[in-house]
Amino acid sequence: MLDIGDIAPEFTLPETDGNLVTLSEQKPNPVVLFFYPRDNTKGCTIESIDFSHAKSDFDALGVNVFGISKDSLASHAKFRDKQGLTVPLLSDENGTACEDYGVWAEKKMYGKTFMGIVRTTVLIDKDGKIAKVWNKVKVPGHVDEVLAATKEL
Repeated sequence: MLDIGDIAPEFTLPETDGNLVTLSEQKPNPVVLFFYPRDNTKGCTIESIDFSHAKSDFDALGVNVFGISKDSLASHAKFRDKQGLTVPLLSDENGTACEDYGVWAEKKMYGKTFMGIVRTTVLIDKDGKIAKVWNKVKVPGHVDEVLAATKEL
């Protein structure tokens, strides 16, 4: 589990168009990472659209926002195009970043237990340290909360 003040785990992941995104190369910009379970599901769609609608607000603060799931680049591209998303989506198909950030965990739904991504958002400051973590995110109003926290950096 990540704690505030920890150095954010480094990663390099492909973005929807195939460009590689490396966390350390985002400095000195703060970064928001929102980990979500799956493309084109209700909660994930709403969350991704909400972050896309707020992208200009994050941009004005110099904050880079990335969505991360284990879906493939092809799935991300379809999701982005279908929903008109403007935030970059990163593919963590092998799950390394999800494990490093502690979001790959046991989940329960309809009486079944399985492994999956727990909806989590991480705010990383300009020095690459964890500034805030939202675990088990409830989507309504979440993006506004994250935006307010970025203004406090």
